[in-house]
Amino acid sequence: MLKFIHAADFHLDSAFGALSAQQAAARRRESRELAFRLANYVNSHEIGLVLLAGDLFDSGSAFRETGEQLAEALGQMRARVFIAPGNHDWAGPGSPWLTVDWPENVHVFRENRLTAAELPDRAVTIHGAAFTGPEQAEGLLRGFAAPADGRVHIGLLHGELDPAEARYDPIRREEIAASGLHYLALGHIHKRMEPLRCGGTLTAWPGCIEGRGFDELGEKGFYEGTIADGGEISLTFVPFARRRYEILEVDVTGKSPRAAVEAALPEDTAQHLYRIVLTGETGEGGAGAAALREALADRFYALEVRDRTRMAEDVWARAGEDSLRGLFLRELRARWDRAGTEEERESITQAARFGLAALDHRDL
Repeated sequence: MLKFIHAADFHLDSAFGALSAQQAAARRRESRELAFRLANYVNSHEIGLVLLAGDLFDSGSAFRETGEQLAEALGQMRARVFIAPGNHDWAGPGSPWLTVDWPENVHVFRENRLTAAELPDRAVTIHGAAFTGPEQAEGLLRGFAAPADGRVHIGLLHGELDPAEARYDPIRREEIAASGLHYLALGHIHKRMEPLRCGGTLTAWPGCIEGRGFDELGEKGFYEGTIADGGEISLTFVPFARRRYEILEVDVTGKSPRAAVEAALPEDTAQHLYRIVLTGETGEGGAGAAALREALADRFYALEVRDRTRMAEDVWARAGEDSLRGLFLRELRARWDRAGTEEERESITQAARFGLAALDHRDL
């Protein structure tokens, strides 16, 4: 039996643009340490094979220091490591895949076609290919069939399944089924996909190994698998990210916003990045998102609080008053009723709140 891990989409040197400059720099340092943590995992769990399915760097011109640190970490692994560059870290002039001195246990596929490499002392062959430009319109698996030679055949590619537009190595289900591969290790999709069987081939995307924004939520990590002597593949997902991005919606109708948020928060938030979205009905002053963020910020690595509440109907009811306040509310309520989207209604609600605060000489 051979134990392996399948990971992808490290995106080292990402900008982390939504964070402060200090936090973004800290996150980049943490991401460079990820490969060293992974090396410790590989060695302590007796992993013999590491499959890395592209976009390990966020661009093809990553900092040389980042490439050298990744090479050092991979060199510490007591395993054979195979890499298939993707659309972000494509193998071309100036790429770390061509300029960094990679250790002997690391094999980087650099050709724009499937080539084979064999594991020493194992009846296992790895078939991989590289992006050699930022796009790959023709599917790299197209027309491929592994030889029926009694060996275990594994594919390693960066690509997407049955896309509507062929830009990033389009892979078709029928091509996977016809490939003769025992396992196809894929990268590019940042959301983990449950293993999929096409014909006799098992395939999977592990997702990105660390979230980088609120479009990459929840647990992130890699697949750990085993290859049995007969070629059977089994997979288990291993959460590995140091920090998670999470979005928490809290209905504050009829409640103190802070009390409602406190009641909804899980205990383990200190290492993670949260966006709290306040929903429901509030008075004309709103939910106090800025004050709430200031009060809770030290309980998170990073925190956003967004007020998506709507004004209670009893506030709008004052539009009937024969006053400047009433005239103001009547005009905005008419616009609110004509609004075609929730975004428009949200903007009008905010305008009403700021206007009423100004009329009453209140701080919002």
